[in-house]
Amino acid sequence: MSTKESLGRTILGYLEIVVFAFILSWGLRSVVVEASVIPTPSMLPTIQLQDRVIVDKLLFKLSEIERGDIIVFHPLREVDDSGVPWIKRIIGLPGEKVEIKGGKVIINGIELDEPYELEKPDYSIKQIIVPENSYFVLGDNRNNSNDSHRWGALPAENIIGKASLRYWPLDRFGYLAK
Repeated sequence: MSTKESLGRTILGYLEIVVFAFILSWGLRSVVVEASVIPTPSMLPTIQLQDRVIVDKLLFKLSEIERGDIIVFHPLREVDDSGVPWIKRIIGLPGEKVEIKGGKVIINGIELDEPYELEKPDYSIKQIIVPENSYFVLGDNRNNSNDSHRWGALPAENIIGKASLRYWPLDRFGYLAK
């Protein structure tokens, strides 16, 4: 075998590795997990500006979405058509009655205990019933968040996945608690 043939096979071997790595990476990112950068202060104090989180796109489909889950989603087109995903916390589940008054979030007549919120909401909304296949979402930074209190329930089909792990910065590495 000539040196030219050997070099060609070596290059072809490396090219196969690069193509395989690209396909594997694309497959994992589109189906299993995705990294996301937090661009706004709407989830303070839980998630800081520019934190980086892992979004679970597969396992969340195999389990129930629960109150307190932090999700990444496509916002309603009439609210934002930039294509940039948003991140908020699940507050109201399908069929539940949600009301905000006197700085309290009330679900089915019971005040929600929210140790994660930055401050109590300074707004009110009349009681709504969360439609089927939809969720009521709020940012933890209640008074600085464009969320369901402004535009209503989020359709389940808009949810990309659950934010499960903060991986950057390293000093705050860990699972995101409910």
